[in-house]
Amino acid sequence: MIQIIIFLLLTLISIISAVAVLVFLIRRIIAAVCNKANPEQLISLRKSLVIFISSIVLNVGFITVSQLTASTPDLIDENRNKPVNSIAELTRIELNGRKQWISIRGFDDSKPVLLFLAGGPGGTQLAAVRHELKELERHFVVVGWDQPGSGKSYNSQPINDITVETYISDGHSLTEYLIRRFGQEKIYLVGESWGSALGIFLIDRYPELYHGFIGTGQMVAFAETEVIDYKKAMEIAGERNDTALIEKLKANGLPPYYGSDVTWKSAVYLNYLSAYMASNPSISNPGYNTFRDVFSSEYGIFDKINFFRGIINTFNHVYQTLYDIDLRTDYTRLEVPVYFFEGRHDINAPTSLVEEYFDVLECPEKELVWFEHSGHSPWINENDKFVEELILRFN
Repeated sequence: MIQIIIFLLLTLISIISAVAVLVFLIRRIIAAVCNKANPEQLISLRKSLVIFISSIVLNVGFITVSQLTASTPDLIDENRNKPVNSIAELTRIELNGRKQWISIRGFDDSKPVLLFLAGGPGGTQLAAVRHELKELERHFVVVGWDQPGSGKSYNSQPINDITVETYISDGHSLTEYLIRRFGQEKIYLVGESWGSALGIFLIDRYPELYHGFIGTGQMVAFAETEVIDYKKAMEIAGERNDTALIEKLKANGLPPYYGSDVTWKSAVYLNYLSAYMASNPSISNPGYNTFRDVFSSEYGIFDKINFFRGIINTFNHVYQTLYDIDLRTDYTRLEVPVYFFEGRHDINAPTSLVEEYFDVLECPEKELVWFEHSGHSPWINENDKFVEELILRFN
């Protein structure tokens, strides 16, 4: 929080100084034209220029320091000591020529590796996973990944060049990196929302690299999901007599959407459904703690800005390329154990589609685990149970 306050203060000083410089320049030009140059004006102009340049230098310096000092906190045991074999890293690595960031956290670096795939596309959850699933760090080396176009990896690839194949190839390279670094034969995989689909793509193509997969807030059929969500929002708005929301939905029309405003049109019903779930008394600990996460130590000033740019810009570009994907027809046979951890009250990723996919899925082992007090994010809504259920299946 203090980083943002200092950044805003320096930015404000820069703006005020820039305006002052501009005003004095205009006055100086007018005075010169009228042959009424005033030495005092020149002195004031120089002072304003000095303040302006100094504030810019300070701002650039502060931003640079904030980026260089971003980190993930050390792990501390019950005695307030750092465990000997613990690992807590925020690391930039290169995947297929693209520089990306990962967090690696665990009380014992010899434990099995668990890679968490964030939602989105364009979402970053390095801090959220650390806060919500910290107990996993005692049982696994937990790896968070800022995918291309998200958070700290926002600029790893031009947004318009990012495809589904980008995520699959980079996810594969990251998996191989983790296997080499930690001397493992395979790793465990967890994916939430968009990450749940990416996880299916990875275990389908590279089954030999994964012990098992957990999908939560599981995405199944992207275009159908958008239509269901739109109609659900319209239904709830009708019950509430929310005419403003109904008019917005009608104006946007039935999804799927294409073009440059996919994010904003989708947000009309997605945010409405999220707010509806957040008000559901049957859901524990509802919603994301965005304020806490964006101000966490993992993110410098630019990262904090890109935290939101990814959600807006990357989502807008990538999501409309996913509409043709339907796991019920495209990914029905997998060679890796699959577990779906689903919130009973999820109306963002319709659970009816997950049940249909579960019924047709063939794999060595499968299980549909219900979280009775969760919406779209059981790993947040019932994080203690989520950890318990995960350890039971990944032990």
